Amino acid sequence: MIEKREFAELAHVNHDWLQARHHFSFGKYWDPARMGFGPIRVWNDDQIAPQTGFPMHGHQNMEIITYVREGAITHRDNMGNEGRTEAGDIQVMSAGSGVMHSEYNLEDDETRLFQIWIEPRAPGGNPRWDGKRFPQGDRVDQLEILASGFDEDIDNGALMIQSDARLYGARLTPGTLIEHRIAEGAHIYLVGSAGQIRVNGELVDARDSLAIRDIPLLEIEALDDAEFVFVEASESQN
Repeated sequence: MIEKREFAELAHVNHDWLQARHHFSFGKYWDPARMGFGPIRVWNDDQIAPQTGFPMHGHQNMEIITYVREGAITHRDNMGNEGRTEAGDIQVMSAGSGVMHSEYNLEDDETRLFQIWIEPRAPGGNPRWDGKRFPQGDRVDQLEILASGFDEDIDNGALMIQSDARLYGARLTPGTLIEHRIAEGAHIYLVGSAGQIRVNGELVDARDSLAIRDIPLLEIEALDDAEFVFVEASESQN
C-alpha cells in the first residue's frame, strides 16, 4: 500500500504567527480517518514567524522529534535544558511522565520545520531532551539514521527515542537512486523537504507525503537536488 497526500491537501490552520499544516488530526483539525499511521500520531509542517513561538506548555507519553528545514528553533524546558537547533539538524524529546517546554523562533527570518510525534514503547518514565548537529554532507546520496529507539543506531550517533522507530534523512543529487529494505510489518511515513523524488513510481514534491506499508522495498530516485525524511515505525510488542 502506498497512499500519497499532496501538500496542497493538508489541513491548514492560520494562527497569524504560525502557519500550520497537519498531516493527521491535531488541535482544531479533526478527521477521524486521519488519526495517525501506525505508531506515528502527529506530523506537523510549521512555518513560524520571526521572534515568535510556542510558550511554555506540557506533554506526556509521547516521543517528539523536530526536524528543522529552514532557520532555527530554540528549546527551553523545566528540566533546565536549553538548545538551538538549526536547519538540517534535529532535536528529540521524550515527554515521559510529563514535561513543560517552550519552542521559539528567536531568529530574524521565518523558521520552517517538521514536528513528528511517535507513541513510546510504554507510558511514563523520566522525561528527557537532546539535540545534535548532523552535517548534511554525511547524508548526501545515502540514508542517515537521525533518531532511533535501537541501541546499535544510538551507538553510531543517532539521537535516542523510546519507540520502536527510526527517523531517516537523505539529500540526493539528481539521478541518484537508493534502496531501503523495510522491516517486516513496519509503517513508513515519508515527507519531501526539498526538490522532487520518485518513490516506487510515485512522484513526491517538497512537502508531499507517502504512507507506505506491506511493501518490502523502497526505491527512491532524485529527479533534481532533493531532500527528504521518513519514519519507519513498528507497533510496540509491550
